[in-house]
Amino acid sequence: MSVSDQLEAALPDDPSSAPVKSTKSVWQFELTAKKIPRKDLMHFSRQLAVFIKAGIPILDALEAIQEEMGNKFFRSVVGEVVEGLKGGATFADAMTAHGDAFPAYYLGILRSAEMTGRLDVVLIQLSDYIERDLEARRKVTSALTYPAVIAGLSVVVVIVLVSFVLPRFKTFFDSLNTQLPLPTRILLNISGFLTTWWFLIVGIALVMLILMVIGLRSDWGRALRDRVLLRLPVFGDLMQHVVLERFCRILSSMMQAGVPLPTAMAVTTEATSNFVYKQGLTQAREAMMRGEGLAGPLIETGLFPPSAKQMFRVGENTGTLDDQLETAAGYFERELDYKIKRFTNLFEPAVIIAMGLVVGFVAVALVSAMYGIFRSNSVS
Repeated sequence: MSVSDQLEAALPDDPSSAPVKSTKSVWQFELTAKKIPRKDLMHFSRQLAVFIKAGIPILDALEAIQEEMGNKFFRSVVGEVVEGLKGGATFADAMTAHGDAFPAYYLGILRSAEMTGRLDVVLIQLSDYIERDLEARRKVTSALTYPAVIAGLSVVVVIVLVSFVLPRFKTFFDSLNTQLPLPTRILLNISGFLTTWWFLIVGIALVMLILMVIGLRSDWGRALRDRVLLRLPVFGDLMQHVVLERFCRILSSMMQAGVPLPTAMAVTTEATSNFVYKQGLTQAREAMMRGEGLAGPLIETGLFPPSAKQMFRVGENTGTLDDQLETAAGYFERELDYKIKRFTNLFEPAVIIAMGLVVGFVAVALVSAMYGIFRSNSVS
């Protein structure tokens, strides 16, 4: 049996043909994380590659790495992998026994690498990919941190004004028995409503939050969320490039490791976090299995920009699809950097302007009221 045949047997083409796992209802929640942190997985891959390249048996290498591990969950997983190897299992089989802890693409690439005898080389490639993925996530998180802090401070300022400052002004204005300007009346009415019915507002917000969490645990809820996010101006474009970079990078890594394309597409589709893209990639894979190729079905999904379409078509026609995917991943990574900077440059001023409008309206309402009172007293 060839390597491809062995891998196809180990990783079924149709994810639905895989062993059935018990599923949780929307009312059940995970309280403990069962995924290995990507940073720990990156270091593990690099260390194991160095040991294997130095000629150290994989069992001894795993035991040495396990002793130095700080993550208790990861250490216990490696310990069970070691026990599996001692029991006669292959490295890929022992790792696959803990499939919930590792990304699907990681296990698929490991199995192919073990069969082809390129385990040390592929582990270095996996480590490099995880490092790039961590860097991309760090950039997105860093870009969103400052605007999120500003938005949070804006909310705190509004709550303080509504809850403490404006009620005192209302008491003062009521004691004067004078007609207040329209902006002041609007502001005081809003403040009165919020302070009187705050429990109702909080209750409605909690119910909506619970319904949203329940909805996001269903397929239709995730699909609706991802459709809305992708259609948002600027942010939707940013999210699209995050998904595209990850798709091209994973599929390229799996193909370079010798994973058959149908299996690589199945694993890459499952690793896609965006539900809209997951549905599109599933349809493209089904068309590919019918003999329609890969580039055409991917283009027909309408989820890829023209630059990616051309790369896919050239790669398929010339037999260099893995290289073209790697090139596309690099292109999307550079574009992602630009999109992050653009999003940050637009979002920060937008939040500051919104905060300024709120504070400015409050200031105008209070100053106009004080000026009106001053004028009325002067005339009298």
